[in-house]
Amino acid sequence: MAIIERAFIRIAEGQVHLRQTVGSDSDGRLPLVLLHPSPGSSIGLVPLMEALVACGAPRLIALDTLGNGDSAAPVPDAPDIAYFADAALRALTAMGVERFHLYGALTGARMACEMAVVAPERIDRLVLEGMGEFSPEWQALLLDRYAPEMAPHDYGYQLLWAFNFVRDQALHFPYFQRDPDHRLMTRAVPDADELHMRAVEVLKALRTYHKSYRAAFPYASKARLAHVTAPAYFLAAAGDGKAIADQQIYADCAQDGRVTQSGMTPTDKAATIAALIG
Repeated sequence: MAIIERAFIRIAEGQVHLRQTVGSDSDGRLPLVLLHPSPGSSIGLVPLMEALVACGAPRLIALDTLGNGDSAAPVPDAPDIAYFADAALRALTAMGVERFHLYGALTGARMACEMAVVAPERIDRLVLEGMGEFSPEWQALLLDRYAPEMAPHDYGYQLLWAFNFVRDQALHFPYFQRDPDHRLMTRAVPDADELHMRAVEVLKALRTYHKSYRAAFPYASKARLAHVTAPAYFLAAAGDGKAIADQQIYADCAQDGRVTQSGMTPTDKAATIAALIG
């Protein structure tokens, strides 16, 4: 049985932190690379990775985005998604991974899309979760308020902020609009252990966590998906008509896109992804 271990790989910016499975034979199958949502790191993908291992998936590689988790910070003050996608590709090249399947969620989905655009020869199957695009009005609001620049405070304000930031994300979208119209009615609040983990990951990258967020908000998903040639699967919660319709909009933009319904537990998603990549 494969086990999940942590490792680092060096690129020009410094060390990229990752989690990967070791100790199993992939029978020549392509590895599956996983890209996490903001504001966390690859630790948030561990339940999915564990479920994929149980499904007999091939080698798994989950990268911490630059400026998140334990990876080095981005070099530009205001990097865009193309920069983050390029950094991920350079990290995989440094690992000797040339061709692979690719899964990304939210910010990770935008990175995965861009990777498929700029390096089509390297991506076999593309699985996207939470793909979206914001209107100019939403972009302005989110860029202004969603991911503020933070730094350590003499009286530890950042500790309270980080905990409330990750907790409120489970309650409202956007998290700072705390009214019934923005309440996430179907999302459970994470338990204490998960809230602690999420807050710690934000604190570890306190000065840079916001950069991947701010790159994701203005990303032109529909226009970029039009250049994706790999088979692209857009995950949507099974039976959720709105989610399915929303993702169909993005699937229709890709040259070979389709919506795939799935349960949203790690076990359910792992079974769906494993079937898609074969």
